[in-house]
Amino acid sequence: MTLSEFIQEGVICFLEAGSRDDALRKLVEALSDSGELADKNAFFDAILKREKIVSTGIGMGVAIPHAKLPSFNRFFLAVGLQKTKEGIEWDALDGAPVRLIFMIGGPANQQTEYLKILSRLTAAIKDEDRRKCLIGAQTREDVIALFEGL
Repeated sequence: MTLSEFIQEGVICFLEAGSRDDALRKLVEALSDSGELADKNAFFDAILKREKIVSTGIGMGVAIPHAKLPSFNRFFLAVGLQKTKEGIEWDALDGAPVRLIFMIGGPANQQTEYLKILSRLTAAIKDEDRRKCLIGAQTREDVIALFEGL
């Protein structure tokens, strides 16, 4: 699966979250509403547990929260675009607030597949123009178009 297919099949949310946990909760809710999660509480708890180990705020205004659980049989994605200019305090590596969130979930026993997804995603978001366009995106289609061919 290409990154563009992965994003197209995922959930895309335009957020006005007040905090990291609020943003995470909204993305988990959206995944649950889409039918992706059998147990949204278990996934949310796993996401928070991962954040406590080390922040998933990678810098450049981007966070990649993730959790892998034995109950999942495939990988899935939720994209959150924080629409407030201030962004969200995330304790990111560079100290910058987060405006772009890529939440990944998937099976605990498929580390290689997870690393492929993460590698493609991080390569795509290193492009400053793409990040700026994502922040300005107004529709789901705008977001998907920015990952075409990746």
